[in-house]
Formats: sequence, C-alpha cells, structure tokens
Amino acid sequence: MRRRYPRRLSPATTSTTTRLALVAVVLAASGVLTATFVSGGGRGTADAATSLSAFVAIERVRPNVARPPLDPKASTGRFTVDCGTNRTGKFSPDNPVAQPGVKNGAEHVHDFVGNLAITANSSDADLAASGTTCENGDRSSYFWPVVRIDRSVRSGGGDVRAALAATSGTVTCPAVRDRLPAVPVPARAAVDRRLAELDRLEAAADRRILGTRGVDVRLNNDVLQWLRVRRAATLTGLGDTIRAAGGQAPAGLVSLTDCDVSYDGIHASLHTTDTAAASAATPQVSCPSVRDRLPGVPRQALAEVDRALAELDRQVSEANQRLVTSRGEGGAGFVENAVLGPLRARRTAVLDRIAIAIGRDGPRPQGLDALARCSVDQGKGQPATPPASSASPLPEPQGPNLELPHNTGRILRPEAVVIEYRGNPVSKVVPMPRFLRELTGDAKPTSRGPANARAIWTCSGFGDRLSDKYPICPAGRQVQRVQDFPGCWDGRNTDSANHRDHVAFADRATGACPRGFTAIPQLRITVSYDIPRGVQLSGRYALDSFPEENHNPFSDHNDFVNVNSTRTMQRIAACLNSGRNCR
Repeated sequence: MRRRYPRRLSPATTSTTTRLALVAVVLAASGVLTATFVSGGGRGTADAATSLSAFVAIERVRPNVARPPLDPKASTGRFTVDCGTNRTGKFSPDNPVAQPGVKNGAEHVHDFVGNLAITANSSDADLAASGTTCENGDRSSYFWPVVRIDRSVRSGGGDVRAALAATSGTVTCPAVRDRLPAVPVPARAAVDRRLAELDRLEAAADRRILGTRGVDVRLNNDVLQWLRVRRAATLTGLGDTIRAAGGQAPAGLVSLTDCDVSYDGIHASLHTTDTAAASAATPQVSCPSVRDRLPGVPRQALAEVDRALAELDRQVSEANQRLVTSRGEGGAGFVENAVLGPLRARRTAVLDRIAIAIGRDGPRPQGLDALARCSVDQGKGQPATPPASSASPLPEPQGPNLELPHNTGRILRPEAVVIEYRGNPVSKVVPMPRFLRELTGDAKPTSRGPANARAIWTCSGFGDRLSDKYPICPAGRQVQRVQDFPGCWDGRNTDSANHRDHVAFADRATGACPRGFTAIPQLRITVSYDIPRGVQLSGRYALDSFPEENHNPFSDHNDFVNVNSTRTMQRIAACLNSGRNCR
C-alpha cells in the first residue's frame, strides 16, 4: 500500500560559478557530457537528480524525422487550436487517461489546457459540460508533465539509484466500486462477489511484485498482463451481471482494466524530515462516496437513481471548475461560502431524492444525508476523504512551487503551446470519435521497458531532428517538446484495456495505417520554453517524472481526451482532407 514519506534536509550546495566551471572542464576534457549532479530543487533537499549525460547539444543529433512521400489521396491540411499555455494555473498530479480513478497517481505534476473540470474521476458527461481555455470552444483535455528549473545543483547522484535498488514495487489499480451505475437488487450479491474478486486479484499481483527489490521489467510486464486479463474478464462479467438484472450498462469499465507498478517507496530512503505545505496544485473537491453506500436498487427506481448519481457527479465537476476559475477571489471564507455551501445544499436534495426513490419499492436507505458534506483538498497532506483507489494516498503537491517528493524546483511556464491536427500522407481522414482517449510516449520506460517511449525533444529551427535527451540549444533558440499522437483508429473503441490498442501510429516510412485501422486527424502538440543557456549547460532543467525514472527525458509523455463536438470534428476532418490551413 502506498504511504506518505517525509523529506530529509541536505547540506549546502555549490555555487553557480563552480557548476559552470565544472561543466567547462568536463566538455574540454572529454567532448561529451558525463558529469552527474543532484538537484536541490531550490529548497536544500536531495530530491531531484539531473545527469549531464542526459543532455545533448542539438547540433550533434543527426536529422531523423521521416517524411513519407505524399500520395495523391493524401490529406494535407492543418487545423490549429489555441488553448493557451495554462495561465489559469490548472496543475494536477492526476492522470485521467492512464490512471483514471487514482488520485495523485502520476506522482508528478501535469500542465492542463482545454477542459477546466477534468480530474481522475471525470465522466464523459462531466467533460462535455465543462468550460474550456480553448478559443474555439474545444472542451478537449490536453496535458503533459511540467518542466522545472533547479536553483542549485551539486555533485553526487547515487542515492536515487541505491534507494530504488532497495525498494519493492507495489501494484495499484483503478477503483471500480464508485464508478458503477445503480445496482439492481437481484444483482447486488453477485456484484459484491466480483468486486471482492478484483481486490483478491490485485492483492495476489502485489505479493508477486513485493517479492523482488529493484526494477524487474519482465516480472512487471508479466504480472500486469496476468492481472489485465483477469480484471478484464471480471469487469466484463460485472457489467453483464448488472445488465442481465435490468440495470444500465456500466460506462467506461475498459478504462479501469489496467493497473500499474509504483515505486513510491523510494521516498522512504530519500526523505526523512517533513516539510510544511503552503498551497496545493489546483485544489479539488472531495466528497464521500455514494454508490458503494447504496443497497440493491429496485427495478422501478433504477433510472431515477442513475440520473441522480449522474447529477451528483456533475455537481462535483462544476465545483471543481469553479475552483479553477475563481482562484484568488474572495477572502478566507470564499471557498466555503461560494463553493462548498451551495454544493452541500444541492447534494442534500439529490441524496434525499435517491432515498425516496429506493424507499418506494424497498427498504429506504438510512444516513445518506451524512454524505452531503464535501471538503476542498488544500494540499495539507491528506485528502479530505479517501481517494477513489485501492491504495493509500500519496502526498499532495506542496509549497509555492507545487513540489512533490523527488520533483522539486520552480515550474517553468511554456512560452508557447501549439495544438494542431494534421492529415495522413496516403489517405483521407475520418473524424475521430468523441471521448476518444489517446496517449503518446511512456512515463515508465525504466519499469515497463522502452517499447512505447518516444524521442520528442528538439530546439526551434531544428524540426528535422528529435532526441531522447534534453537538448542544449544554440543561443536564441527555444527548447521544444514535439509530441505526436497516434493517427490511426480501430473504428470501434474510444479506449482499450492498456489505453493503447484502440489506436496506432502510422508506418514511419510510408505513412499508412496498420491493417484494420483507419486514418484520423493526428494530434501534434509542440510546447516551447525560453530556458537560459547557462541553465541548459549546467543541467538544471528537468522533467517531472515517476521516482524510478529519475527525470529521464525519455519518459516524457502527453495525454488527450477528445471532447470536440461531432460537428467540430467533422469540420476538422474536412479541413484536413481539402488541404487547407484552418483554425
């Protein structure tokens, strides 16, 4: 189970002058970047490690971007969306695509643009009703790990590797109980048995992982695949059980199939002194779970209870959006008076409706009114209510820099974010379906293997080359992350058990989609940063990452949920197919 780990204070760090001098000596002596530093994150803590071997002068990267020849049927247009650079300050350690239902599951902070309400628990209906930062009304969610600049760097670095070698991983799975529709009376016992089976499967997988210290990629993949197959079967059976009893088909269960191996236990070796929290990433509303407190619901009340449960979800989503758009407003009582008070009143009314609906044809549930009061998690350590996952809570982002264990330093704001949909070099594209989920790259190439990781780093003016290392750019050029998403779709699914199999990348050489897949608008997100050249040379900018990745630039990734309207997506496809540039 996951635990919270305090931080340990460290000795003073070396000066900037000494750092730059050491870099010059290393470069002059060897011609390569080999010195290793441990970052203090600007707080005197041995949290972040940056190795200069993870940096490369972009001029030394050979051109490697393939541009397939264009077929006469090619869709050559380009559709650009302006969603800003996250000036609203929506940051979160949630990953709603790769880890739905797991609070703080990323263990690092993401920049979010577009959808304002999204959290790890957002339903499709919640996303569709949200506000957005995009100028054209696009409610899609686009998010990626933040980049930080460390104020201080000093020699060392073996502590992270040593801590990882002594750490056993733990298995964490998305919660299912609070994502279900109303459960009919005849299905209640069978559903409970299947939920208990999910718990047993996770515990069995966890025991296998706990038997090994350090990272064993083969074991991790074997265990997760074993667990994925069995969870998929159990979730399918769970849905079938509810439907057979007259209930609503559960939505999005496939997204809850995949589990993960976490190495957050590494923090126990690295951090021994607690640090006071000053502020959270974007605060979120935490409300008591309702679905798992309900008895079996009589058939006559199923539709009404389902509508009420969806309304409760929508209320929380609207409150979370209010927290984003009202940051800095009001005094000490603003959140209570403007967000939590009205939310409590609305929840009380809906909970009363649920009790009445069930009580007409069965025993009326007692005590639901106690579930009306919610809290706002202000990043003081523990969530206001237990997270919707089977694991104990991870630390909240802390302090003015929204720091997490091992991910410290000042967040660097992007200078520009370009979101564009592109065509296919050999065929026309069809509109992507609404609520399609996609990810690119892999946040865990160390613990899961590099098969899905992608080289994304470059400098402005060097678009013909991408690196799996942090680039050192010529003076006046920006550091860039160019992240291409899969541009082929299986034609049926908006997600898959591993969040990858329903989409695919086109062939790099030919541009053709794999057999059985159809070309859709391919999303490309380019994030640009103005980073002082001295910071680049001294290895003081780094990506937020999982602890075992140790800021590995090859662990960069990006996630996307398509919440464009059907009409807008049709307009995007038409633009690409006609070869135009559109906004």
